[in-house]
Amino acid sequence: MNNLIVYCEIEDGMIADVSLELLTKGRSLATQLNCKLEALVIGSKLEGVEKQIFPYGADTVYLMDDTRLYPYTSTPHTSAVVNLFKEIEPQVCLMGATSIGRDLGPRVSSALHSGLTADCTSLEIGPHEDKKANKTYENLLYQIRPAFGGNIVATIVNPECRPQMATVREGVMKKEVYDADYKGEVVKLDPKKYVSDADFVVEVIDRQMEKSKANVKGASIIVAGGYGMGSKESFDMLHELAATLGGEVGASRAAVDAGFCDHDRQIGQTGVTVRPKLYIACGISGQIQHIAGMQDSSIIISINSDPNAPINTIADYVITGAVEEVVPKLIKYYKKNSK
Repeated sequence: MNNLIVYCEIEDGMIADVSLELLTKGRSLATQLNCKLEALVIGSKLEGVEKQIFPYGADTVYLMDDTRLYPYTSTPHTSAVVNLFKEIEPQVCLMGATSIGRDLGPRVSSALHSGLTADCTSLEIGPHEDKKANKTYENLLYQIRPAFGGNIVATIVNPECRPQMATVREGVMKKEVYDADYKGEVVKLDPKKYVSDADFVVEVIDRQMEKSKANVKGASIIVAGGYGMGSKESFDMLHELAATLGGEVGASRAAVDAGFCDHDRQIGQTGVTVRPKLYIACGISGQIQHIAGMQDSSIIISINSDPNAPINTIADYVITGAVEEVVPKLIKYYKKNSK
């Protein structure tokens, strides 16, 4: 009752990174709320999966194990989550903003009339004063995300309805082990109690999954290009610089929309969130949606012909100049001095 729960996605017996990131954030939020951190895993062959979850500070792990519950399908998972939440009444529920979370979250929030904030970039706990009703609410979940095309950052609260629900993209929160020896309680749930046979009307016959060719999220060095690169051919020099430095190429949404780069390299609120040691932004103006996806980089270098580009305000080093002149020099002198 009144605890914080994270819906954990599972693929091939492994808990998804986004779920572990949410458990990390959930642990700190649960400590602030003085409540338990709980995790829910729905799938098949879940024996021992709690060992992946407990180190992140989970007090309770709910396991619902049935061969028909893997892979994910909308109706049975929705029924399972909705009926469990009616029973345990959590105050906060966090999900990953993945294809599964974006399908499941709205279904659950609609069934429970709870509301949901998608693609949050930050989650905090704090009070809220409703001046019209002359009421003050304590310990609400601040669901923070860009709104109106990124022109403002909105803080959304849900004072009355429970659970307070939010989805967060992979990479937005840090994944950190809370205590490697942390031990909690495992609760095995009977699927028949929460899911009816009628919910299994859809059966997955076959799945085809293709892994991403680029590993932008895991790269320690990223060379990112924006619309200012001018063409797809101009990205060739970024690939050369990235190869020289041992990094990956990323792109802003404007560059991807213009066809300069593949979508799986897009960085920002509508792409991946990254935390490299070095981020080189080439021809990127720095819209709030892009900055949300890379602002936690250790060192940011901006290369831009516009000295007043917004990205320069968060950059550690700014090189004012044309990308097509600066980048070849970076490649030349790095090769010269790294022999």
